[in-house]
Amino acid sequence: DRCRAELFDRVDRRYLHPFINCTACGPRLTILDAMPYDRERTSMKSFPMCDDCAAEYHDPASRRYDVQPVCCHDCGPRVRVLDGEAADAAAITEARRILATGGIVAVKGIGGFHLACDATNEATVARLRERKHRPVKPFAVMARDLAAATREVVVSAAAEAILDGPQKPILLLPRRAEGRIAAAVAPISPKLGVMLPYTPLHLLLFDYPDGLTVPDCLVMTSGNPSGAPICRTDGEARQALAGIADLILTHDRRIRVRADDTVMDFLDDAPYMVRRSRGYAPLPVMVAADFRGTALAIGGELKNTFCLAKDTLFYPSAYVGDLGDVRTAAAFSETVERMETLLEITPEIVACDLHPRYRSRKIAAAMGRPLFPVQHHYAHILSCLAENDFSGPVIGVAFDGTGYGTDNTIWGGEFLRAEARGFQRLGSIAPFPLAGGDRAAEEGWRPAANLLHQLFGETEAIRLGQTLGLAEEKALAMQGWMAAQGINCVTTTSAGRLFDAVSAVLGLCRAVTFEGEAAIRLEAAALPAEEKASSHAPAAGAPDGPADFVRAADGRFLLPTDALFQSVVERRLSGEDAGALAFDFHAGLAAQIVAGCVAAREETGLSTVALSGGVFQNELLLRLVEQGLQREGFRVLRHHLIPPNDGGLALGQAVAAMASLSDAGMHCAD
Repeated sequence: DRCRAELFDRVDRRYLHPFINCTACGPRLTILDAMPYDRERTSMKSFPMCDDCAAEYHDPASRRYDVQPVCCHDCGPRVRVLDGEAADAAAITEARRILATGGIVAVKGIGGFHLACDATNEATVARLRERKHRPVKPFAVMARDLAAATREVVVSAAAEAILDGPQKPILLLPRRAEGRIAAAVAPISPKLGVMLPYTPLHLLLFDYPDGLTVPDCLVMTSGNPSGAPICRTDGEARQALAGIADLILTHDRRIRVRADDTVMDFLDDAPYMVRRSRGYAPLPVMVAADFRGTALAIGGELKNTFCLAKDTLFYPSAYVGDLGDVRTAAAFSETVERMETLLEITPEIVACDLHPRYRSRKIAAAMGRPLFPVQHHYAHILSCLAENDFSGPVIGVAFDGTGYGTDNTIWGGEFLRAEARGFQRLGSIAPFPLAGGDRAAEEGWRPAANLLHQLFGETEAIRLGQTLGLAEEKALAMQGWMAAQGINCVTTTSAGRLFDAVSAVLGLCRAVTFEGEAAIRLEAAALPAEEKASSHAPAAGAPDGPADFVRAADGRFLLPTDALFQSVVERRLSGEDAGALAFDFHAGLAAQIVAGCVAAREETGLSTVALSGGVFQNELLLRLVEQGLQREGFRVLRHHLIPPNDGGLALGQAVAAMASLSDAGMHCAD
């Protein structure tokens, strides 16, 4: 706050300085070359201090005593238009002019580039969507100040403390109907991702004495082409963003470590992490276990973060991205090497996902260190246990899209007896065939067609699929034929694909444009129906008791999710409202999960449940499950500052690896 006041104080020598900072603010991790943290080991070494800054730096009474990024107009970095002549004040004014007139500006921040535009202008936001090839995935918004933010979203006292706190994450908050933000910013979500300015350059984009008026809410989304990591250098921005932005506003302070914005949901008026990055990573998670050694966990294929561990300290990295993109894989390797240096950790062992074909596993194998594969859903549960510093054992409920199982099938809706030194598979959702390979995760009509074939047979499945508008007759027939012949087909217990199938059947989303879109649309449709839920006919829910569960050949119990899907289909065909059915699906699945935990308690005697996996990013499902478990007398562990999605996977992998180092030979019970 004191730097903000100085920034706009006409008599202060740092008036309008885009890089003003002090002991309490400014970049640290993203400019750091090596430890210890001194100016000569940061990217500020390129900017020798002037006499005035040096005097403050060496004066113990100064607010800028020993502040490594300290600088001013005379000795600090400079902003400029990339590949243009404008610099300093002229560059800022040019960027503001473009923002004020409906253009798009790429802005270099402290951890990478953003793409910014007027968030209140439908045409401008639509243009950004077209150029970035991002049809509906929500954009984040940076509000000028708290007043602008509260005009657009509902901000509780607890949310305000984080929104305006030092970390400045993006918070997902309920949107106000009277707000000015364009509908195109978040067209499929009732929430809006909002953050406040966290650098002096951001503040100057909103307020500058140049006679221009810039909107008080700007789209501020990661500056990267779809699937690639956030741009860090001018060269990357020139190559990737020049075709998207009308102007690139850059500066000459080099970014050493990428750091995307942290994204955080709010549940029960408390943080619920979606993407842990700037402001939070790599702050460590500490556990009470007696671990000794060092490890690197590679993390997941999607939403990748990695984790470095030393004894009882676990350092999850900032968000990296999806490793299927070669640019992200290169950024990953570069960031791992830098973080190993900064944290002075040389891993003895490398943990990775069990899937033999994942790029993450290939990266791990190439490191030349002992490899420790960890089953995907087990890692999810261990990440939840580590965040809650709970040693276990617990009943772990891990629901997500895809994870390679120990039986060589694709898991995704699992009940585990889990602790740091091993797990046992207790149950799952009802397995079903899934044909189409990776396209089955992108086109929800495919798992819907597979489930129809399994439940109703070929002829009826094709008829029903056409009636529901899933696909043409030939496509539906081909899906059934592939499943019957085992061609490009797997058996799965994927809860994520079940959500996709229901979303397709209800006409909400038959093919996604980004990961998770079908489930987001399904939850959004269900929320308005929640208040009227008592008047709905209940969907097929849980069995009357644990003894009624069907058992698989390996002895695990199976949730009757196929019956739940069949109920949704039949009721939709009878003309029932899609929103009501969307809610009933959530309620029915939640009831089945609770019943599954009761069955697991009867087998194990355990009464603590840990909930993890990307499906539990769904706030409605999480709330219904948590309430049901508490009614049954369970203690419930869930995530808070570690994402339940694959962004938290590396923490769980690291815990498994450290347990193996500390107690060799005790691994997965399967």
